[in-house]
Amino acid sequence: MRKIHFVGLVLLAGVVMFMPARSSAQISVGVAVHIGPPALPVYEQPICPGAGYLWTPGYWAYGDDGYYWVPGTWVMAPTVGFLWTPGYWGWGGGGYFWHAGYWGPHVGFYGGINYGFGYGGVGFVGGRWNGGVFAYNTAVMHVNTTVIHNTYVDRTVINNVTVSNHVSYNGGTGGVSARPTSTELTAEREHHVAPTSMQTQHEHAASTNRALLASENHGKPAIAATAKPGEFSGHGVVAARASSHSGSPNGGNKPLSNAATLHKTDRPPSLTGGTGSNMSSSTHANTSNTAHTNASSAHLNNAANGAPKGQPHPQNKPQVESKPHAESRPPKEGKPH
Repeated sequence: MRKIHFVGLVLLAGVVMFMPARSSAQISVGVAVHIGPPALPVYEQPICPGAGYLWTPGYWAYGDDGYYWVPGTWVMAPTVGFLWTPGYWGWGGGGYFWHAGYWGPHVGFYGGINYGFGYGGVGFVGGRWNGGVFAYNTAVMHVNTTVIHNTYVDRTVINNVTVSNHVSYNGGTGGVSARPTSTELTAEREHHVAPTSMQTQHEHAASTNRALLASENHGKPAIAATAKPGEFSGHGVVAARASSHSGSPNGGNKPLSNAATLHKTDRPPSLTGGTGSNMSSSTHANTSNTAHTNASSAHLNNAANGAPKGQPHPQNKPQVESKPHAESRPPKEGKPH
């Protein structure tokens, strides 16, 4: 009997050994959820806490009490040259499954979800590794350029993406219909690194905060983003705001207003395309002293401090046409004498 059990274990090991390997990006985590996650909340990005921090967008996770929001935050990359591919919810097998995010040399498929701040649905346009140092595209990332000097400006993606909603899942009814590109499929087969311990602790802390439950905040969490993982109070916390109906490469999410840091003389940010292998090779020097964000694919100027403003400038209202003058009536003909 013992011999038969041993032979069975050997056969099982052989089957596992020859099974095709799957990258972490292709593995669905958890059980199927039959209701899709809420729309992504609209929020502003906290200022980058220091050189080397990379932005990880917020997302809806699922627990015993339903969906809860994991705030977007800045984290240190585990390895020089690695970029973050966000996780995403995808429909399949009779429910919605979570596809975990990962670190790797290139950004892979993340469901076509527009998470904002450089993650417009395909690739990443918020920065790139340059000689072992991460350079930030200040059009997308909120960075204090008096402290962090590895920055550049690239506006080439401003008119390349149009977003009219904040859908948070791929497939299913009302979901994003995106499919992986050949580049994204190649990225999925590369060596990956799981989320860092700071990221997992950040998600765990969010799961224990009832204010982050969708059933409590109704899709507008008071802690939508944080400057650092696990910091859910203080000046680095950003709340969700009213949704914008205008299209934007950032999905309505914009760098945080510098109203709280007016003593700093930040150089202006602008918008980018291309990151490492995921960004356009075309970059533009920042010669302006105004900041630019994007809403409805339009440049928004901030002349106050050179830092990106969180609120878009109101669209120019059409001039009110003056009422046409009443046509002068011809004079009455005099009666004949």
